[in-house]
Amino acid sequence: MDAVLAMNPWLLLALAGLLLAALLVVVLRRGQQREAARPSNSRLDEIDTVIGWQPQVTRILSGPERQAHATLMRALPEYLVLAQVPLARFLRVPTRNSYGEWLNRVGTLSADLLVCDRTTQVIAVVEVRSPREGQRSRKRHQRKARVLQAAGVKVLEWAEGEFPTPSSVRALLLPEGTAQPAVLRDAPSTMQSFGSTPLSAIPIGEAEETGPGELREPPPSTWFDDFESQPGASAPPPGGKR
Repeated sequence: MDAVLAMNPWLLLALAGLLLAALLVVVLRRGQQREAARPSNSRLDEIDTVIGWQPQVTRILSGPERQAHATLMRALPEYLVLAQVPLARFLRVPTRNSYGEWLNRVGTLSADLLVCDRTTQVIAVVEVRSPREGQRSRKRHQRKARVLQAAGVKVLEWAEGEFPTPSSVRALLLPEGTAQPAVLRDAPSTMQSFGSTPLSAIPIGEAEETGPGELREPPPSTWFDDFESQPGASAPPPGGKR
């Protein structure tokens, strides 16, 4: 056999070509199987936006996040405290690499609370951490904090139910010697009763009719963890029927 192959190099080339063709067939079939298992953009376009994803209004902040928001409002009444702002809304990145890939990694994640001056210049980000968060959630927070710190944004992480006093928050975020407003107090905020969620504990103006005994809390932050755990997950496309 070796002698035949040595005498006929064309036979070697033919065998190599057949082997290469077989490998290409295997690769193509695997690719087709993955594409068949993944919904295509054309199939997604056929799903009506409202019918396929029935919307339901919820609160923007969870109970602990509302407590943290109340603390910041008491500490910094002359500043803006915005909630759940996507990182892509206040961070700018170079586009030498795929901007879509950056969005998939961190751009669609939101800062729990964003402290800004009256010109909307970012002062700090406050993240409310739960003691029940899992490993994926911790990694998501670490990635978010790393990006914010690289941009020069101060990041404060507060554990649920262990918020600092308004005076300490003000001393931490503002330059020394900044005058304190007369309204600043360190007394416990009435909004800390939000954690128990009875309607009677919610200040006037925040209690709206949502159905008998129903408080529509925001989607849990672990939704992002489930989303990222899917192989090949990416940001939902903007297409689809309106």
